[in-house]
Amino acid sequence: MSNTKRETNMLRPAMSELLEPNQSYYSLVVAVAKRAREICEEAEEEKEILTEKPVKLAVEEFADGECSVRPATHHDND
Repeated sequence: MSNTKRETNMLRPAMSELLEPNQSYYSLVVAVAKRAREICEEAEEEKEILTEKPVKLAVEEFADGECSVRPATHHDND
């Protein structure tokens, strides 16, 4: 067995580092997934080839403060 360090394919920063106080992990994951889908759609519309994975780009946008999770709002239809 070799002593070489294995590279991991983990997102940096970690999702746990992006969580705001009292924010659910689920809401962050859903928001990142939605943004990643938007990135794919935008690239497709512009006939652009992505060199990075869309999820990685989305996570970086959240880490840089370019995107954030908005709390859900409920509207009564009464």
